Amino acid sequence: MHLSTHNWMRAEPLETTLKRIKKFGYESIEISGEPEQYKTNETRALLKEHGIRCWGAVTLMLGERNLAAKDQGQRERSVQYVKDVLTMVSELDGEIITLVPATVGKVVPDGTEEEEWKWVVDATRECFTHAKKVGVKIAIEPLNRFETYLFNRGAQALALADAVSPECGVCLDAYHLHMEEFNVYDAIRQVGNRLFDFHVADNNRFAAGLGQIDWPKIVGTLKEVGYDGALTNEFVAPVDRTPAAPYPDMVERNPVDISPEQLKFIQDHGSSVLTEKFYTDQMRINAETLLPLIK
Repeated sequence: MHLSTHNWMRAEPLETTLKRIKKFGYESIEISGEPEQYKTNETRALLKEHGIRCWGAVTLMLGERNLAAKDQGQRERSVQYVKDVLTMVSELDGEIITLVPATVGKVVPDGTEEEEWKWVVDATRECFTHAKKVGVKIAIEPLNRFETYLFNRGAQALALADAVSPECGVCLDAYHLHMEEFNVYDAIRQVGNRLFDFHVADNNRFAAGLGQIDWPKIVGTLKEVGYDGALTNEFVAPVDRTPAAPYPDMVERNPVDISPEQLKFIQDHGSSVLTEKFYTDQMRINAETLLPLIK
């Protein structure tokens, strides 16, 4: 196992992110799933310069992106988006994308269970075909019920992966696991060797080590099932707008270089654009918690 991180949680130049994570012992990064933001030749050069590899990317299912949409045109555009993310990761020598099949924040279905299952299976199969072509793996990621109604538990993600291909896998996220699973450790065991990626944030969605999750037991269970991929940091620290706020200086009041869609995505997660100091502290705490457990 090695330590990785997403970079969608704070808008900043990629070089700034790479310098920060390198000093804390991160080995790779999951690039924000917005292919139009990255010129892959330049990004490859930056990664090489800082000694950080691309582990992969996560699909940012914003707006109309939805593989389970009733509208065929919407599904086709969503498939094309996922293909573009896969191509970007391939060009960056990455290994994986974590695929969230439905729109984040959408909690009302478009059709019957049977209809939606056919739509999402067919769309994911098309994405998988492209993934095979470009040499990148797909891992289906379930989210908690307040972010999506469709895939909330590892068993559900595994069912979609099974319907697509034995070579399609699952990504689990410690934060979502602790909201939705009957038994967190059994959920990891059930996915077993189909676990292709693992995201980390504590039960309060701060950095690992700032909540109640038993990280030694989590990492121990991952080792038990033979997982040897990334532990990818994905803290989304909730903003406290009351006088009880423990971190009054956590929010960047004048953010730059962030699209309205990205800002909405972060805010929909109960967070905001974080200051450099707060963000850096979260990166450090996450590394200090997990690196001793995986080395």
